[in-house]
Amino acid sequence: MSWTLSVRDRFSAAHFLREYRGKCEKIHGHTFQVEVRIEVSKLDPTGLGIDFAVIKERLASVLPDHKLLNEVYDFNPSAENLARRFFQDLRPFFPVQAVTVWESEDASATYTEDR
Repeated sequence: MSWTLSVRDRFSAAHFLREYRGKCEKIHGHTFQVEVRIEVSKLDPTGLGIDFAVIKERLASVLPDHKLLNEVYDFNPSAENLARRFFQDLRPFFPVQAVTVWESEDASATYTEDR
């Protein structure tokens, strides 16, 4: 028996993709949406797996709001790489199952780790 908890947040940031040929090689911005999915196998006495407020606070703390992502990270800040980074940032605190990063309402990348 298990539950999957999902929390979403968003942040606005600019980036460009190095070694990419196309319009995304130039600096541009997005309002990114990030969803973290956490799997829990038991509930506390109040019936919660992990308090959503705790997850939201930790997620907000790792999101680089109003930054140039190329200056924040030492990797090419694609949606794929951002999803992996946020997963790694949150994993020490929660049993993270997956992190999805949307660059727009119809384009996203999800990172999971093999079990």
